[in-house]
Amino acid sequence: MKGGFSAPGDYVYFKSQVPLHRIPIGSKQWRYYDFGPKVVPPLICLPGIAGTADVYYKQIMSLSMKGYRVISVDIPRVWNQQEWIQAFEKFLDAIDVHHIHLYGTSLGGFLAQLFAQHRPRRVRSLVLSNTFLETTSFSAAMPWSPIVGWTPSFLLKRYVLSGIRDGPHEPFIADSVDFVVAQVETLSKDDLASRLSISVNAASVGHLMLSDSLITIIDTNDYCATPQELKDQVTERYPGARQASLKSGGDFPFLSRPDEVNLHLQLHLRRVGVEARQDMVPGIRKDDSGGSSSGQNDKRGNTDDEAPQDDKKEFGGGPTNSNEPPLLPEGSDSDSDHFENQTLSKSYLSSDDISGENMVRLIMLPAVLDNGIAMLACEAVLNAMCEYAFLNLLRVYLSTLCVVNLDV
Repeated sequence: MKGGFSAPGDYVYFKSQVPLHRIPIGSKQWRYYDFGPKVVPPLICLPGIAGTADVYYKQIMSLSMKGYRVISVDIPRVWNQQEWIQAFEKFLDAIDVHHIHLYGTSLGGFLAQLFAQHRPRRVRSLVLSNTFLETTSFSAAMPWSPIVGWTPSFLLKRYVLSGIRDGPHEPFIADSVDFVVAQVETLSKDDLASRLSISVNAASVGHLMLSDSLITIIDTNDYCATPQELKDQVTERYPGARQASLKSGGDFPFLSRPDEVNLHLQLHLRRVGVEARQDMVPGIRKDDSGGSSSGQNDKRGNTDDEAPQDDKKEFGGGPTNSNEPPLLPEGSDSDSDHFENQTLSKSYLSSDDISGENMVRLIMLPAVLDNGIAMLACEAVLNAMCEYAFLNLLRVYLSTLCVVNLDV
């Protein structure tokens, strides 16, 4: 893991566009993101022990711009599985959501299965990643679980991080680890203690009324904190489920392999009958041909980031100005498109694009990017400035020739 962490440019942009919500329900504090057309049944993302609602920002960015609604939540302070089921049901009632599709990774996948087992009428489909069916092995590996509530915060964080492999990684996997480690630092002692407690309390997933055809399993084939035998149990339990194996991705493929994960999520939602409403996405006209912002955003209340209240009835937590760009740059409709893969050094700027206003935007662009992407941005800005100066000089030269010819 790196000594210092710098937030990725696309995450900074995400935070500027998507409001974070905090709502108290009973004694539980819920922290979540909700983005996308509200008429679409939501895909709700549940993180693992080390995750927060923020770890799924790449899925929110990509899928919401394709017309899907994505809700990403923090696991609240619940200390046993039954308390989780009741708390999550109250949360769904509070945000007025009845039928859902669940995407859970690690502990989140386990909790998703439990909720589907005990509240089958509410769960329409499941996407499970690097998860398990029972907690026996985790309980055996944590004999000090009875005193987890009295354990100091720094020891809990050390224990959680010890499950993340700290060694040579592919660059994207290393970045995903750094991002999650930074999220762990934001969790309180009670947050960590409750998550560890719920992961070791004796429990197992029983029979699901959900058909296997409505389940997709996304597992990574390289190192993962969830033992392979536990992942194999999930595969054996749902023999009719769609299986997607990622060659690599580590514990957090949603961050390290977002294009592949987003593609599998989109294919799953299509297969289970979720109809995307891309015509309701800001910045895309109803004929799906692109264009100016449609301004059909949803009213949001009680958020960390203030947003205007008018013209927001259909799209959750949209941009704060209808003239601002959408979450992702408009361009190819390929399933693998997302913000950070837009190569700036290969972009083409026409003479109409190189106006004074656009030049200011280009100069400010590197400020929101980081590392190698910033270098590419600087190169693109320098090329644009040179082209702008050349075109101005050429225009002056041609106008001089015209004056000379008229004098002759």
